[in-house]
Amino acid sequence: MSTVIYPSPVFGPVHSRRLGVSLGINLLPSDGKVCSFDCIYCECGYNASHRAHAKLPTAEEVRQTLESRLKEMKEHGPAPDVLTFAGNGEPTLHPDFARIALDVAALRDQYFPQARMSLLSNATRIHLEEVRKALFCFDNILLKLDTVSEEYIRRVDRPCGHYSVEEQMKWLTELHERITIQTMFMKGTHEGEDVNNCKEEFIAPWLEALGCIRPRMVAIYTIDRETPSPLLEKASREELDAIGGRVRELGIPCSVSY
Repeated sequence: MSTVIYPSPVFGPVHSRRLGVSLGINLLPSDGKVCSFDCIYCECGYNASHRAHAKLPTAEEVRQTLESRLKEMKEHGPAPDVLTFAGNGEPTLHPDFARIALDVAALRDQYFPQARMSLLSNATRIHLEEVRKALFCFDNILLKLDTVSEEYIRRVDRPCGHYSVEEQMKWLTELHERITIQTMFMKGTHEGEDVNNCKEEFIAPWLEALGCIRPRMVAIYTIDRETPSPLLEKASREELDAIGGRVRELGIPCSVSY
């Protein structure tokens, strides 16, 4: 099994299926994974298989490294479409997440004011006031909601600690028009159990939840790289298109990545 462990604190730029030319900002260690989920489809592998030993980058290290990279891109290109907080786990776990978001916004405004700031997050820390305040720095806030079945989340997303769908729904609904809900659709099996969330029993309640949240957008996608669980399968183009159409029927824009 191949996995992707990203450099820290800045990597790329890479071409994102959803975001364009993306310069990555990785607030986690460069030698392993730190996440509040342990998803069976994560391109970075399982948490236990990639324990980090290096320290988190400091806020000043992030600022200095990012400024150096932006200066280089200003001189030689390419211009980034987006500065994306992503990498080896959950970005909001960094204790200085809010300060770093402010620093990145200031550097973006100085060097590439047309670029957007994006956050890819599993939403497990949006109950924290300092995290919610920091979200105002971002143009695109993509928060995970793979299903509203708590049993499925515990089997597939595998939260590392307390997790409640009811509580998540409360905070996602509060943020509603500021966020994009991102959902992974897939098929196959894990440890002998079916993990196909393309079925109506998962789609219907998920659509109902979207109707309550009313996000600015929904981004649905499927497996793109090798996964730590070997028997997972991509959702088909036809399945994703059909799901995307039903989201749009709710009056919510939806992007589909195959």
